[in-house]
Amino acid sequence: MSESFMRTAKPISVSERNLQSAAQRLFPKHNKLVSSEVDYLRRVLGDKATQHDIDEKVLLVRKLPWSEIYHE
Repeated sequence: MSESFMRTAKPISVSERNLQSAAQRLFPKHNKLVSSEVDYLRRVLGDKATQHDIDEKVLLVRKLPWSEIYHE
């Protein structure tokens, strides 16, 4: 295997901007996350996560029931 695959993914900050950028890249249409989705993702991912983890959760958040996303 090449060295680039053997390296561990570097964590990046889980900011609204990074989450919105991931959504724009992953969703062809209706690609803006609403504030409840952003809050859920920040709650689940924490302060830092790899780009792979962010992408995975951004794709998942659109499939979740609204009652699971909206949490007081």
